[in-house]
Amino acid sequence: MRSDLGFRIGTDSSKFPAPPDTDAAWLLEKAAKVGLEGVFFRSALELSPALDVGELRALREQADDLGLYLEVGAAKINPFAAPEAPEIRILGDGDYLLGIERIVAACAAAGIHEIWAATANYKFDLAGRLACDRYRTDVTWDDQLRATAKVMAQLAPVLRAHGSHLNIETHEEITTFELVRLVEEGGPDAFGITFDTANVLIRGEDPVAAARRVAPYTRQTHVRDGALFFTDEGLCRVLAPCGQGVIDWPALLSALLAAPRRALSIEGIMGRRFQLPIPLYDPLWHAGQPDMTTVEMAELVRLACGYEGAVERGERRSLASLAEPADDHEREQFVLDSVAHLRAVAEQIGG
Repeated sequence: MRSDLGFRIGTDSSKFPAPPDTDAAWLLEKAAKVGLEGVFFRSALELSPALDVGELRALREQADDLGLYLEVGAAKINPFAAPEAPEIRILGDGDYLLGIERIVAACAAAGIHEIWAATANYKFDLAGRLACDRYRTDVTWDDQLRATAKVMAQLAPVLRAHGSHLNIETHEEITTFELVRLVEEGGPDAFGITFDTANVLIRGEDPVAAARRVAPYTRQTHVRDGALFFTDEGLCRVLAPCGQGVIDWPALLSALLAAPRRALSIEGIMGRRFQLPIPLYDPLWHAGQPDMTTVEMAELVRLACGYEGAVERGERRSLASLAEPADDHEREQFVLDSVAHLRAVAEQIGG
């Protein structure tokens, strides 16, 4: 049910609840049954552990028959994060870069050309700055960005040869400013951006302003909302269904009209909603983000004030409520509520 504006709304495979022993084919059927329009699989190995082109093509054809888009993920392309993905090195017979190249080639042979990637990791079970790879003490973030750019330069000829794009996510550790620079340097004919609407809050960015920055290069989108609360550190972000957080969805979707692809994959929740800090009172946090603007930071404060006011009026869930575990029913409802809201917004914009 593509909107008149070209938006297609699907789900992230890793965040959609599924019974044990189900596979990619089951999720494609389930997605179509509940009215979704596509599935993003976090790893191509979810579709075929052996990276078999025949298996990949069969799933792509199944998606086509169901009227679904099909997107897959590759790996982290920051070499300092590579040791945490040993399966990619194994796939390349010891060569991590070759492992990524084999994913690109196999997916392209199966007709899948939009491929997710990311730069680093966030350790959700750790507290403070060091949970984020941006603040590693053994290697600076600038060195990580330079190393990532070198890997991109090595992958670019392979991507161009296959007519594919590697789309780097606005993950928790990287800013949209940095991603735009990486993609412009690497070449938009080989690289794009996977825009995660809620992650940019962690980096002190206004989601609407962020959307406007990345839209010309956005080829995949991970969609969810965020609730903002004041804390002793500054603010915190907690995940929420689209329309139940702080994001101005009409403005954000309007910005994404400039995107070359408009597939929106709802990235839901696991058993928790990931309360992550935005440490506005930490000078080291500010020093590590030279592109951050006071205008966007002020907008986050305004949005947090508005959300907490809505909590006081009983219109939104409290921080204590959002800290409660989520069962499979609520996880699925997170996706379906988000889809309903985005479709209503798309219709509003189209009108």
